Amino acid sequence: MNDSAPRPMDADAARGIARAFLPERALGNRYDYYYTLAKLRTDPLYPGVLDALCGHEAPLLDLGCGLGLLAHALRRDGRRMPYLGVDIDAPKIARARRIAERAGLAGVRFDVVDLAAGYPPHRGSVAILDVLQFLTRAQQAALLDAAIAMLAPGAVLVMRAALDDGGRRIRRTRAGDRFAALTGWMPDRPRHYPTVDELRARFDAAGLEADIRPWFGNTPFNNWLVVARPGPAAG
Repeated sequence: MNDSAPRPMDADAARGIARAFLPERALGNRYDYYYTLAKLRTDPLYPGVLDALCGHEAPLLDLGCGLGLLAHALRRDGRRMPYLGVDIDAPKIARARRIAERAGLAGVRFDVVDLAAGYPPHRGSVAILDVLQFLTRAQQAALLDAAIAMLAPGAVLVMRAALDDGGRRIRRTRAGDRFAALTGWMPDRPRHYPTVDELRARFDAAGLEADIRPWFGNTPFNNWLVVARPGPAAG
């Protein structure tokens, strides 16, 4: 991974992606457009994920994909791996499908899946972005074990998660996640914020090498980027 400080996507790329989220009618609801544009211009998430996936062309499963922004960022960056995004939020998945089709994204699919109940079959790389805290500790462990088992040789697991380090940022993160649940943007309230030690212990037990670092940039939240891949002994 690049050691430079986390930075959001450049303004031209952000506008280019966000245009796909404009409503079909001139007077339609522009919430998804403004949300997407603001997120891409302020949040360093997608440049970090694109960097982590550099050189990895295995099929990608995006667990908790929301509106499918990662698919748009990948295609904008010239990445052509097959992409499947899944999320429990059926209205978001319906919008993700319409927007991706309108944008002409090839090799992209979206399905409604409750990660607390099970996972689609997959072999390749896995992305889990801003999802873990909405699962219980047991559900997180099951999800991570399933994602690790999905990794193909040479593939990568990339995650962003709000981690509990006891600081002020995690308190702001809890408040923000509760607000997102109250407004209906997220389908559930936060359940458990893991620690760095929790994640590292699970990766170590699976023989994965993990890079875990703060990745909040100029946002107020305690988000960390995690990139894990099989170590030499697991290869």
